[in-house]
Amino acid sequence: MLTFTHEPDASRYTLHDGANLVSVLDYRDDGRAVWMNRAYTVPTFRGHGYAGEVVARAVSELEAAGDREIVPVCWYVADWFAAHPERAGILRQTHPA
Repeated sequence: MLTFTHEPDASRYTLHDGANLVSVLDYRDDGRAVWMNRAYTVPTFRGHGYAGEVVARAVSELEAAGDREIVPVCWYVADWFAAHPERAGILRQTHPA
């Protein structure tokens, strides 16, 4: 059974499978945007889609709140958004200089 948790004091989202911590998504929140810095899965649990699941659930939570954009600093998060273009509406739009 997967349990998703937001730990704002630690600036992270976590995913547990039973009692085991399997994946973490670290972020920085500047009040306007959430900078997703690192998606990490514990090595013994890799290959089961846990990183994608923690990212998907964090994006859903932020979409529901509706008060922040996402900046995908982590390559995995950027790749996740590339694979899910229907979720790109929450991404911070960048403008060329």
